[in-house]
Amino acid sequence: MRDTRESRLLLVLLVAIAFALITVDIRGGERSPLDGARQVTASVLGPVESGVATAVDPVGNAIAAVRDSGERHDRISVLEQENAELKQRLAASDRDNARVRQLDDLLRTAGAGQYGIKAAQVVGIGAAQGFSWTVTIDVGRDDGIRRDMTVINGDGLVGRVTTVGPSTSTVLLANDPDFTVGTRMEGTGELGFAGGRGDSALTVQLLNSKARVKKGDRLVTFGSSNDRPFVPGVPVGEVIRVDPHSGGLTRTVRVRPYVGFTKLDIVGVVVKPPRTDPRDAVLPPKPKDRPAPTVTVTADPSAAAESSATGPSASTGPSADAAPSGGDTPSPSRS
Repeated sequence: MRDTRESRLLLVLLVAIAFALITVDIRGGERSPLDGARQVTASVLGPVESGVATAVDPVGNAIAAVRDSGERHDRISVLEQENAELKQRLAASDRDNARVRQLDDLLRTAGAGQYGIKAAQVVGIGAAQGFSWTVTIDVGRDDGIRRDMTVINGDGLVGRVTTVGPSTSTVLLANDPDFTVGTRMEGTGELGFAGGRGDSALTVQLLNSKARVKKGDRLVTFGSSNDRPFVPGVPVGEVIRVDPHSGGLTRTVRVRPYVGFTKLDIVGVVVKPPRTDPRDAVLPPKPKDRPAPTVTVTADPSAAAESSATGPSASTGPSADAAPSGGDTPSPSRS
């Protein structure tokens, strides 16, 4: 529309009419003469407004979602990071608890044998000595470790120290094929030599070919001269098979070691041998045998009475009046 005099007059007129209608509506209050017109306008324009709102709301929601997506993504990232940290804490707590239990077992074993030990942790598997069964521990020369010291854990014999560095050492495990240790049988004291077989059971050659040995018998270390490389009394393992007697000078048995060589963590290097041979004192107590169940049979009185009542008639032996065949009837003696 062009800005003319007529258009200006029309605009002024419309504004004046609008003010007049507003004044009438306000003065009328609830009984305003414009209520009818307002209701007609609401009935006509209400559906249009609803349709427009329905069409516009998804667009607005989408815009709000896009606007908030960055904040939600950041929140999800924070939650994922917190979840990962909680998992790490739980895993670390489980590892710490397991190490505490292993350390408790190690100290109990060392106390039973009166061994002075230096606790260590396995930090490497399989050193540079080829295919030997070895582990690396985190103590060395600076910690008082020397070559040919006995290494134990809470279960028993782990091996012996073969190489010593300033802060680490290499341990040859008892299941290595080149490993040999003197053994003593629990109770009987039969001596032998145990050797490793890799991941299989240990082989023990008993010096007495006629030694009485059975499945379940237990062995400890015999000890070396000056307690190097082995101190006495360290649990070695349990007999699981006795080979048939071959008529030789020795007898062979298979022994399951107490130590799990594939899951070593906390170990102890014996830096001070015991004053006296502990012999079998370090072995754990044997489990008590469960008593065999007993079955009690109770006689039926009625059946016993019935048997005694029918006993004479059921007898199939010879009668008292029958004389033995082939001879005279013996007469009873009288006093």
